[in-house]
Amino acid sequence: MKTTVSLNHRLVKPALIRGWKRKCPNCGSGPLMEGYLSIRKECAVCSQELHHQRADDGPAYITILISGHILAPLMLIIFEMYRPDPMVLAVGFILVFIAMALFLLPRIKGAFIGLQWAKRMHGFS
Repeated sequence: MKTTVSLNHRLVKPALIRGWKRKCPNCGSGPLMEGYLSIRKECAVCSQELHHQRADDGPAYITILISGHILAPLMLIIFEMYRPDPMVLAVGFILVFIAMALFLLPRIKGAFIGLQWAKRMHGFS
């Protein structure tokens, strides 16, 4: 059984990947962001309007969720194996968490915007 894809259908996976790369979800070549987290009003390459996005707090929640699920078990393992001073462990993991969060946050926000674009949410029609 063949499924037909309409001309207006937008694929989710490529949009998520383009957003993760911080590129326009439509063309994949224009930059999505102006600064660290500020989104452009429109794509410089294909003129896709991007001001419709409503990522809000979602990327921050997902960033904390991913970082916590990776670092919490790792912290327990390192503590049990090496028994470092608790202050050294805390400072070390705080620095790792900050670095991980700074890396993940703009990429997850881009993926959120890619998903919204692919699903035609919040004015991306």
